Amino acid sequence: MSSPLAPSGGGPITDPAPLSLCAREPHVPADRLVAEMVPPPRFDSVRFSTYIPDPNQPSQTEAVGVLEGFAAGLGAGGSPGSGKRRLFGFGKAPKKVPAGPRGVYLDGGYGVGKTHLLASLWHATPAEPALKAFGTFVELTNLVGALGFQQTVRTLSGHRLLCIDEFELDDPGDTVLVSTLLGKLVDAGVALAATSNTLPGKLGEGRFAAADFLREIQGLSAHFRALRIDGEDYRHRGLPEAPPPYSDEQVTRAAHATEGASLDSFSPLLEHLARVHPSRYGALTDGIKAVCLTGVHPVPDQSTALRLVVLADRLYDREVPVLASGLPFDRLFSDEMLNGGYRKKYFRAISRLTALARDASSLTDPR
Repeated sequence: MSSPLAPSGGGPITDPAPLSLCAREPHVPADRLVAEMVPPPRFDSVRFSTYIPDPNQPSQTEAVGVLEGFAAGLGAGGSPGSGKRRLFGFGKAPKKVPAGPRGVYLDGGYGVGKTHLLASLWHATPAEPALKAFGTFVELTNLVGALGFQQTVRTLSGHRLLCIDEFELDDPGDTVLVSTLLGKLVDAGVALAATSNTLPGKLGEGRFAAADFLREIQGLSAHFRALRIDGEDYRHRGLPEAPPPYSDEQVTRAAHATEGASLDSFSPLLEHLARVHPSRYGALTDGIKAVCLTGVHPVPDQSTALRLVVLADRLYDREVPVLASGLPFDRLFSDEMLNGGYRKKYFRAISRLTALARDASSLTDPR
């Protein structure tokens, strides 16, 4: 096989071969799923003080104040025992449950900083990390699948706080499962915080997401205070447009020149994602410093599109830049998809991939 050529007729690329996501078959044990229920790396250092409210959106400033008070109130949750023992369900949960709502729901469109605020709440809650859990709805359902329902209840019942990002209201079966789980946890004295993805269309840009969320969690609605967070997607607020796609040659050269970069053709990667459970997409990207993709094209069907959304979320969480050739990311999903039931997920993926494309612009020379 001949060596790939440099752009503009340059010589062969002699840098070490990059990694390939398609060559990875990660296996994730259940104990890792539990241990990794913390804010993702992108949100390691976020705090309420680092959230910059839009001065034109007073609801953002109000939300920070309410959440700071909520976190402070969780210090009254009792004196839990050993974090390690309680993590796996041993020992007893505090008997005394503070009065008032035991949950907050952050309602708003994509890109207004809901995850930043949710992670800030996790960091601000006065409890050791082993007594706080943070994960997406998908990660929580994966935990139930790995541990079983009863063991998941025992595992999380000793926690002071459970944060659920991107609550999936578009999957009725999983919504009922998690709603039942949350009911058990509320009974055990666990405080809850959530953001959600909602079925759009009649909901517009999430304007009625709070009502939809509270209806779906049925008997738990009394435990939640809804906080509306208005605003535009901060990833595009005052920032330049994402760079257009690069050529195959530029992407290939950048992958060879960047330590820890992966290089994959888009079609084989989509096929590989179908063979890896979405709960393993985080492990799929372990150690990857940049993702380089050639031949990006519209995704062919909804199942493929939803898997790509999960991968985009994991890459965004880990701040992994994405350099690509082919079509720009805003043309990944068809008009039918962007007007359908999973519309908000697709727009979130476009927004996040666009941000990662900006991050990747330094990996190659300007054209």
